[in-house]
Amino acid sequence: MVNKILASFVLADFLFAVGGAIMLGFAVIVQQTCFNAPTEGVEAARNLLYREFPFNVGIANAVLTFIIFVFTLPGLATGSRGWLKVAGYLIVFNALFTLGIGLNLWTTTLKMRERFNTIWIAQTPEVQSLMQVSFACCGFTNSTSPAFVTDPTCPSPASAALMRGCGSPLVAFGNTEIDTIFTAVFGMVGLDALLIMALACLLKDRKERDRYRHIDEKRGGGF
Repeated sequence: MVNKILASFVLADFLFAVGGAIMLGFAVIVQQTCFNAPTEGVEAARNLLYREFPFNVGIANAVLTFIIFVFTLPGLATGSRGWLKVAGYLIVFNALFTLGIGLNLWTTTLKMRERFNTIWIAQTPEVQSLMQVSFACCGFTNSTSPAFVTDPTCPSPASAALMRGCGSPLVAFGNTEIDTIFTAVFGMVGLDALLIMALACLLKDRKERDRYRHIDEKRGGGF
């Protein structure tokens, strides 16, 4: 008969490792592609936003996840509670580490306009034009602050003055992007919590089994 507690832990452990793989894959792929030359404005805005992300921290978090996953394997293979207890402490640390990353991303949404204003000013006219076209806007705050780039969306000062500044749509875009990412990161904290609960149940189950085995051994030795 399948031990349901053990099966639940194995499933939680697998999901925990999958979460680490997703974080590692996202961090590595985006870190390598966010410096590519953009071909349109949404791509430009996304890449510029991603360049501000702590990818190395995310990679370190993913590597720690895999190390913890490896720590759980001897405990599963041997039935030892020692390995699982060490893994439990590491999982708690990993959960706090991941939570810190999520909170760091969340706090960036509180200063998104200031962040994008700095990013906008640092860009070439070509990149600014890409974002003006994609987000249907001229300039950042407005067409004169800083001055708009002449392109099909903003062909003249008169027409540009009638357009909104790029600040608001860029802020909305950035908040949506980061909301999605830090929600996923908080979901990984949820996987950590799930694994901790499954581990606690497994440790309790093994403790009980050891206790009953010792009782049976004593009874058998008395005959």
